[in-house]
Amino acid sequence: MSIRVLVADDQALVRAGFRVLVESDPELVVVGEAANGAQAVELSRSERPDVVLMDIQMPEVDGIEATGRILAEGPNPPATRVLVLTTFDLDEYVFAALRAGASGFLLKDTPPADLLTAIRVIAAGEGLLSPGVTRRLIEEFAQRPVAAVRAPALLGGITDREREVLREVARGMSNAEIAARLHLSLSTTKTHVSRLLLKLDARDRAQLVIAAYEGGLMS
Repeated sequence: MSIRVLVADDQALVRAGFRVLVESDPELVVVGEAANGAQAVELSRSERPDVVLMDIQMPEVDGIEATGRILAEGPNPPATRVLVLTTFDLDEYVFAALRAGASGFLLKDTPPADLLTAIRVIAAGEGLLSPGVTRRLIEEFAQRPVAAVRAPALLGGITDREREVLREVARGMSNAEIAARLHLSLSTTKTHVSRLLLKLDARDRAQLVIAAYEGGLMS
């Protein structure tokens, strides 16, 4: 079954380039193109894509607002997931997009093969926390006052072991890496991550990262 992709970018040439790239993979199909956030929301309603490739700076409705609207309208967990594409690796809007519910982000100069892999990762329900630029951005903007609003009470319902696992997730570690670092089995690690997703009402690993920083775990 094909992964359905919606491309949202205000530049026609960029949209065309992404369409050609995405459709070069037989398992992916582009179901629509949006020139602004409002169109992205409308097309998401009608086409129900698995993944939206979302630019941030677009006219009328920007990518952050569009991301929030798309995810607010769907089920929980959402059937449609958003992968933000940005020009700058420390774009202050990206952190806001992750807080709005985006499952991750990539730079627009990401190698084509990596973008195709990212689409599959996002479609499978995982947050895209690699490469290291993601961690740098989260660390940068999590230090701002807005990130501390929810305070440690956010993490009040998790166990000490879950805190350890959450800290490693926030550092961008995979399940296998967490298992090795904490001397756990892979299945146990997966169980802890699943419980964290449930307890923190998080859509995916990207949302766990936000919770870790907003809860003061990484300060």
